[in-house]
Amino acid sequence: MTLPFTSPALGLRAAIHAALSADAALMAQLGEPRIFDVPPKDAPFPYVALGEAVVSDWSTATEAGTEQALTLHVFSRSGGRAEAFALAALVQQALHDAPLAVAGHHLANLRATSAEVVREKDGRTFHALVRFRAVTEPA
Repeated sequence: MTLPFTSPALGLRAAIHAALSADAALMAQLGEPRIFDVPPKDAPFPYVALGEAVVSDWSTATEAGTEQALTLHVFSRSGGRAEAFALAALVQQALHDAPLAVAGHHLANLRATSAEVVREKDGRTFHALVRFRAVTEPA
């Protein structure tokens, strides 16, 4: 089934996945391309997972558009918070103001807004939540 409408959220996720997978500095730290939409149950650490997206109408009286609040997740089990923060910074560096090609849409901007690192309940895993704001317009 082919949909006539391309979702700005799905297009942006695909563009983010491609950009992160192509980032040499991030790949050097991860050791291999471990960027997941849904991480496998036994995913080796560290890794990055594409997380939640809240898509809101950002249209004006004359132009259509969407605003997206995105969260990417970084999981680490070595180096404590230091590795999680370092990987979060690399994710921010790779995506902040990146001119990504989003299928069917124009990316007006993509901005890193925050990063926080928390310790998971298992006591061994550190989880960075890296947040972005994006605005897209139909192409």
